[in-house]
Amino acid sequence: MNFDNVIGQDHIKRHIKACYTNNRMPHAQLFVGENGYGTLAMAIACANLILNSSEQSKQYSSVMQHPDFHVTVPINTTKTSPKNPTTDDFLKPWFELINENPYADLETWYNKIGIQNKKGAINKEESERIYRKLSLKSHSGIGKVMVIWGAEKMNTTASNKLLKLIEEPPQNTFIILTTDQEELVIDTIKSRCQVLHFPRLSQNLIAQTLSNKLSISSSQANFFAQQSEGNLSKALNLAHNNDEELEFENLFVAWVRLAFQAKTKKQIVQNLVEWGNAVSSFNREKQIRFLKYCLHFFRQALLNNYKTQQLVYLQTMTSFSLDKFSPFIHGNNIQDIYDTIQDAIYQINRNINSKLIFTDISFKLTRFIHRK
Repeated sequence: MNFDNVIGQDHIKRHIKACYTNNRMPHAQLFVGENGYGTLAMAIACANLILNSSEQSKQYSSVMQHPDFHVTVPINTTKTSPKNPTTDDFLKPWFELINENPYADLETWYNKIGIQNKKGAINKEESERIYRKLSLKSHSGIGKVMVIWGAEKMNTTASNKLLKLIEEPPQNTFIILTTDQEELVIDTIKSRCQVLHFPRLSQNLIAQTLSNKLSISSSQANFFAQQSEGNLSKALNLAHNNDEELEFENLFVAWVRLAFQAKTKKQIVQNLVEWGNAVSSFNREKQIRFLKYCLHFFRQALLNNYKTQQLVYLQTMTSFSLDKFSPFIHGNNIQDIYDTIQDAIYQINRNINSKLIFTDISFKLTRFIHRK
């Protein structure tokens, strides 16, 4: 994995190369952005630049085979794992996943190792493993690189232990953290890292990538690229499997229909509670994906209402009519809807009871959606 394998993000590539050339590579970096924007792919390419620069190191066909390359990922116990597992117990499936798709998201990772109904974490045992790995003498004499994927999944103990390592790093040690939720990374770590924000990928880049990787027409590639919101991982998931998209649409349609009916039918309130209980049965990552889908749907409805057709690309998979729904989403309620859903995402990340969260936003939606 080198910079040629990273899609777009040319300004970030130039910046990292300039830091390396001028011998000013930061010992700690934080790459912020959705996985589908290329944060992990860039981290691995950066590690390749550092470790595979000498003739001695070029014997490794992939930087991930290099003995001075280390990685930490969110994990949890499985039926076959030790009681207190670390990334070392999951390296084989992780390498398989990233060799197949370095733009994969955490949900795909959780599904691969069978913890989709649990919450992945980077805990105390993992932080101790990081210390051990980075305390070892460099095999090549060039340095050591630790990539921490999903830095927002570090618990308090792991964060504090890593903070000490970042403050006093071993010589020629480089730590690259990636996150799609910068607000969940503690401020003391962020303040000691060089933070690079990754923008969305362009629709053209994603469509071109889909056409090259998959046997689909250019029109299909453009359709999936439009829906992906600059996220290659989402575009690939859409191209491979539309089942979740259909599931989310059905849930969304049921939700807004209940919200409409609740004003005149008091018995609908119980149906809203039951709807919230059903969605709260998803694992947290899926709950967040659903809420982001809702945000996307509301935004598309707003754009459709204000006749900006060139920006409307949502195509429903059911009989639900976007044109009939759009007039109810307007400048007098969209901000409240948006803020409420964003608050719900934040609360889910904070482990607040999801049944209460979905019940609360459902009752609020019944008010917002009837606002003139």
